[in-house]
Amino acid sequence: MGAMARLFVMFVLLMGIFAAIGWVIGEYFLGNWLYGLVIFFGIAIALNLVSYLWSDKLVLSSYGAQIVGPEQAPRLYRTVERVALKADVPMPRVAIVPMPTPNAFATGRNPDNAVVAATEGLMNMLNDEELEAVIAHEMAHVRNRDILIMTVAATVVAAIAIFARIAFYQALFNRNVNVWLLLLVVVTAPIAALLVRAAISRNQEYRADATGAAIIGKPWALAKALQTLERGVDRYPIRSGSPATSHLFIVNPFKGGFAGLFSTHPPTEKRVQRLMEMV
Repeated sequence: MGAMARLFVMFVLLMGIFAAIGWVIGEYFLGNWLYGLVIFFGIAIALNLVSYLWSDKLVLSSYGAQIVGPEQAPRLYRTVERVALKADVPMPRVAIVPMPTPNAFATGRNPDNAVVAATEGLMNMLNDEELEAVIAHEMAHVRNRDILIMTVAATVVAAIAIFARIAFYQALFNRNVNVWLLLLVVVTAPIAALLVRAAISRNQEYRADATGAAIIGKPWALAKALQTLERGVDRYPIRSGSPATSHLFIVNPFKGGFAGLFSTHPPTEKRVQRLMEMV
């Protein structure tokens, strides 16, 4: 599907889950299910408007990323500049994330407002060829217009988890609640939202791998980089931050626990296998 079609499908599915939570909260806490639907749809519209207009700033600030120029990060900046030219996309802004976890991500609402960010750990672990391959993967997300979809998904899934949790705690102090119905929404809504996001994100990662490898003509370089990043994340996983943003990164920066059960990324072995088939 095209970028807008994929965004529409994801939006409809996640809004359906969001509406279910709103219905339960309206019915049992506000006295009228319609109140809950109206309030939650209003919140959803506001959240998506904020994510559309300020997605790059929200993501960058959450990880302490700093916008840099050719003077501050010449190796990274020149690599992004070179890959942007090959990919035929506007030169994005470049950011450095001060963390040892080796990773990278792209964000922004469209190619004209994109940001490509790399962590300090990634810069230290990869050689120039591997760095170029990772940047090409992120540039593929920009060219395929995945970055808006990824940001909207992060915003809505995080909101669903927060409001489901609110509903659960409210139920603890309200004896008139239909506990089974409430538990159904509270337990299944965040899981369903994560599964929807994960399914779309996995397809995006495969496509970005293939596009990025084609941009630079070196699928083996991206395959090697993914293996290096996987080992690096195992050693230096992100200890803080929201798993709702995991799909923004080239490899899942959160390891184990609940985040690992609903990984937004395909297995690295399968990604490497597909890339090597392009050689």
